[in-house]
Amino acid sequence: MTQTYELYRRLAARPLGRTAFSALFALKAPYFRTVRPRVREVRPHHAELTVGKRWGVQNHIGTVHAIAVCNGLEAAMGLLAEATTPPGRRWIPKGMTVSYLAKSTTDLLCVADTDEADWAEVGDVPVRVRAVRTDGTVVVEGVITIYVSEAPRR
Repeated sequence: MTQTYELYRRLAARPLGRTAFSALFALKAPYFRTVRPRVREVRPHHAELTVGKRWGVQNHIGTVHAIAVCNGLEAAMGLLAEATTPPGRRWIPKGMTVSYLAKSTTDLLCVADTDEADWAEVGDVPVRVRAVRTDGTVVVEGVITIYVSEAPRR
């Protein structure tokens, strides 16, 4: 279990623990702070967080900017990877392919999922991601590919 996932498990069990974890997560990866992710759930093969529709992430037409959505999706992917990567291995993002399906007119739920079989070997792991409006409409979906390798021995 990674330190990130261990911290999430400890804090999530406490009042306001997810709020505290969300703040700490954004400090560890400062760029994620731009979307102010609010972590909802983290477990092996699944992670969820929300990105609020606020002035700082809107584009010129008043919707959540596409890159802000991708930032939220990458944050969800990172949490999933931290909760799922087997001991003795490490991960790094390799690529992202997304489709913009609808306008991001509300707060968004960013979800990342994998299957257990995806992690059996070192190499590319496809992480399915999607961003969903509060009315249930999927606004962005895609795959973030991460590369999983053996961690160097210390």
